[in-house]
Amino acid sequence: MHCSCNTINLDHQNFTTMVHQAHEHGDLFSRRCILVNGPVIVGAGPSGLAVGAGLQQQGVPFVIVDRADCIASLWQNKTYDRLTLHLPKKFCQLPFFPFPPNFPEYPSKYQFVDYLESYAKRFQINPRFNESVESAKYDESCGLWRVRTVVDDCEVEYICRWLVVATGENAEKVVPEFEGLDEFAGRVMHACDYKSGEAFEGERVLVVGCGNSGMEVSLDLCHHNAFPSMVVRSSVHVLPRETSGKSTFELASSLMKWLPVKVVDKILLILARCSLGNLEKYGIKRPVMGPIELKNTHGKTPVLDIGALQKIKSGKIQIVPGIKKFSSTGVELVNGENLEIDSVILATGYCSNVPSWLKESDLFTREGMPKMPFPEGWKGKSGLYAVGFTRRGLSGASFDAIRVSQDIAKIWHQETKSQSNHYVTVSCDRRCK
Repeated sequence: MHCSCNTINLDHQNFTTMVHQAHEHGDLFSRRCILVNGPVIVGAGPSGLAVGAGLQQQGVPFVIVDRADCIASLWQNKTYDRLTLHLPKKFCQLPFFPFPPNFPEYPSKYQFVDYLESYAKRFQINPRFNESVESAKYDESCGLWRVRTVVDDCEVEYICRWLVVATGENAEKVVPEFEGLDEFAGRVMHACDYKSGEAFEGERVLVVGCGNSGMEVSLDLCHHNAFPSMVVRSSVHVLPRETSGKSTFELASSLMKWLPVKVVDKILLILARCSLGNLEKYGIKRPVMGPIELKNTHGKTPVLDIGALQKIKSGKIQIVPGIKKFSSTGVELVNGENLEIDSVILATGYCSNVPSWLKESDLFTREGMPKMPFPEGWKGKSGLYAVGFTRRGLSGASFDAIRVSQDIAKIWHQETKSQSNHYVTVSCDRRCK
């Protein structure tokens, strides 16, 4: 296979230094090399698209790479059919492009994907798909980022001044280890592979996890005449999605402008108690820390109820405690009870995959989240940025995307103006093995 070396303008001094150093190491021309006169954005989800739109608005060139074959692959391929946005659409739209006015207050996942496709088309964003990032490292010798990817059987190396990490908080599924699970004879899947309860009709299903995904999967199973039992191992905040016809999130956001977090949390809990009742008698305990404070400090999102609680109260969704171990036909719980089950769905969440490919320790923790809390965790050293890690959903990602694109554009325009007469290009042709 032949792989030509595409080239985009790069500052002469940095490029010359980079070539010299790379020749010393003998690795510059061992793979396809692409020199990018702008940032490389890793991730073609909402965060990456939002950054791309901001850069496009300001005339800054960029490259977006994504390991999947489509934009927003998590939304398209890893979500259940009945999913809708949990917050009103005005809190979920990306910069410079509102939702169509005919969309409902809580768009479905299919409507949201259509919106993202239109967004990419509107801003002429064309990600490079099926390209998995193997490593990204800042080269001190030349002051540039070297981002190595794999596409088909060919290695590609991008050389760039800025790197935007937009893979987000939910890049990889979390699959806890349970004793005996490998011996269980029934079906086991993560919630990312669950589409509909239709395939589970008449089955006894253990749903592990009581977050928004666990609640909604359990509700969907009920709608398809399955018999779900949901594991509630720890405390969780459950709030009504709406209060007196108004979004609970919107109400909280309004109150936060005038009142301290702890006061707003108390108001939300009083409203939740009035509308949902005492949930402890059904096996759901609330955390000591309030819902907003818990979200801000630990990133634990409260559940916004869309009907699961009614099924819990009626007994159609059984609440069970933590798991001790599995057997071939069922599960033993920590209280000694044994359940016979047919299938297991792990609604155990997702995590960042940044530590597996980004070689730096300044901006991100070992868990792949920014070390500094929102709103400070968007910018690191040496042209490194993070978008989609705020624990504040799409609104947080949009907020950071605007700041990142503006910051890069400011520097890019300054450098382009001062160095407009000092650019070089190079080309090469090598075989990929």
